[in-house]
Amino acid sequence: MSVHRRIVLLLLSCLFLAGVLTFQNRTAPSAPASASAVVPASADNWGLAFPQEGASPVGNATVEDLAQYGAYYLGDTSQKVIYLTFDCGYENGCTEAILDALKKHNAPAAFFVVGHMVESAPDIVKRMVSEGHIVGNHTFHHPDMSAISDQSAFQEELESLEKLFLETTGTPLSRFYRPPQGKYSEENLRQAHALGYTTVFWSLAYVDWYTDNQPSAQEAYSKLLPRIHDGAIVLLHSTSQTNAQILDELLTRWEEMGYTFASLEDLPAL
Repeated sequence: MSVHRRIVLLLLSCLFLAGVLTFQNRTAPSAPASASAVVPASADNWGLAFPQEGASPVGNATVEDLAQYGAYYLGDTSQKVIYLTFDCGYENGCTEAILDALKKHNAPAAFFVVGHMVESAPDIVKRMVSEGHIVGNHTFHHPDMSAISDQSAFQEELESLEKLFLETTGTPLSRFYRPPQGKYSEENLRQAHALGYTTVFWSLAYVDWYTDNQPSAQEAYSKLLPRIHDGAIVLLHSTSQTNAQILDELLTRWEEMGYTFASLEDLPAL
């Protein structure tokens, strides 16, 4: 075989191997976190994989790993129960329709608010409280909390919101915390746990937060109906016009599938 032919074959082999490795890297699921560490020392984002419709998704940390820090992404998977949660960064006219739908179905929910929401829409926040919903801590300024390693700075973000909420509603803020944008680190989990907070991630969400590019009702149903599962902690955004429009029908469809709705207060003991 000529030297030229050998070189060509060698190059083709290298290109084929590179293509296989690239394909594997794109399609292989992320490895679960080890038992000794919930997440790497560097910051991470909460993420999910859905290997099977109707089954619990795989998070980038396990239920057992999160439990070390009093954190959840799944509820009671032995029951056909759903935990409804909403992230509330600001008010744009959608939250009251969401509250109306929850009231119609007698469905408890948790609203994770930031400082701007409490300051700009105090009456709506008070309505959340008066109708029996949990109002949780989504931090005062909605920063990347994974970039905050100092305990006092981390604590200030949560306690500033606690103070504002108490002054506004006359009631203490619930001790449930959701990291903004799902950005967290193992140290964050320790910090929140030390402050008496339960960190709550989610096991079902969809892209509903772009207010100028909202999904259609059918697009929303195509994500939220097939992927619902026992013990699901569902994340929706209260700024979504689609959510406001479909929530009544969405809850009806989930009820027809045999699901009931529970409060985060009813999460199983760790």
